[in-house]
Amino acid sequence: MASTYPQIVLFGDSLLQHGAESFGDFSLQSALQQQYLRRLDVVNRGLSGWTSSHALQHVEQIFPERNGTTGPKMDYLIILLGANDAVLDLPTTSQHVPIEVYKENMTKIVNHPRITAHKPKILLVTPPPIDQFKVTVLNMANGHSQAVRTSANSAAYSEVARQVARENPGVVSIDLQKALLDKAIEMSPGDYQPGGPPLGSPENGKSGALNELLPDGLHMGGLAYKVFFDILVPHIGQEWQNLADDDFTGYVYPHWKELTGEK
Repeated sequence: MASTYPQIVLFGDSLLQHGAESFGDFSLQSALQQQYLRRLDVVNRGLSGWTSSHALQHVEQIFPERNGTTGPKMDYLIILLGANDAVLDLPTTSQHVPIEVYKENMTKIVNHPRITAHKPKILLVTPPPIDQFKVTVLNMANGHSQAVRTSANSAAYSEVARQVARENPGVVSIDLQKALLDKAIEMSPGDYQPGGPPLGSPENGKSGALNELLPDGLHMGGLAYKVFFDILVPHIGQEWQNLADDDFTGYVYPHWKELTGEK
């Protein structure tokens, strides 16, 4: 019987879809595939514009039924949804999902039989922060009367993602919001007062390094994706970390030296 690679599946919105692209010298998907080459396949199911409601509606189309031991097995599932759910409910918007529905949707997704049949390790990622100054300019230029996303509202959805991880055994919280805010503070310490309002919020009054990390105020650039990569890797393939270069544990197909008997 032919062997298939176990999978890391990226499931979410444009923040994961764009992970397939290169920004400067970094691509999230390429970095993950290189990290786990010959051990895991990286499958991108990031779908731009989608909300948790869209994702829940299409789970059965995206995740095939698991039939015993046949077909690819999903060992890791990385879920990043909520940035579009958190769009404000305005006359000019259509993506808003109430926060209590967002929580219900995310809970149903992580417990969906099509997913749990694989027994994957689920990494539930918080939506990243918002640079409200930048998104306000862009949104108003596109015909909205105000920003369609705010720092405070996006932070509330991030907190719900943390709650879902806490309340569902086996689901790991990946705090991308905190990681990017911490990185922005590290890069622009003079723009943030400890314990004060977050960078990118009207209460703070400054974007700091979010201006670089989030080029349009919402989507991540290369440096932000590198931060994301760095907080994912400790949770994936822990059994292969710190192996010697000549230790091929976990390879789906043998290394050529094993085939030839060369030492």
